[in-house]
Amino acid sequence: MSFKQPDLLERQQAAAKAKKAALEKFRAKAADPALADRLTARTASAADRKAIKNAREAEKAEKKARDAERAEQAKRDVALQAERAKAESAERELALEAERKAARDARYAARKKRSKRR
Repeated sequence: MSFKQPDLLERQQAAAKAKKAALEKFRAKAADPALADRLTARTASAADRKAIKNAREAEKAEKKARDAERAEQAKRDVALQAERAKAESAERELALEAERKAARDARYAARKKRSKRR
């Protein structure tokens, strides 16, 4: 009645053979001692990569901490320098004010002396 060459039974048998062949191929690969060696090597190299990555991250964190400390030190240095400049400016201002007062007092004393002579 049908025009299909392989009938249902033949197709089912072919599919079963293909499944069985694929299973045997998988079992052969799984039982291969070289596979275990490759997996061991792969896990070892993965562990090495992870250790290197962790070391790199630790180094990066240390560098970040050092940079932050340098930035903090630079801020403190700038603040200290600004404070010193402010103190020096105030000191100069006090010295200038004292000089002005001395000059003013000298003028006042000279004026007093002139007025007493008259």
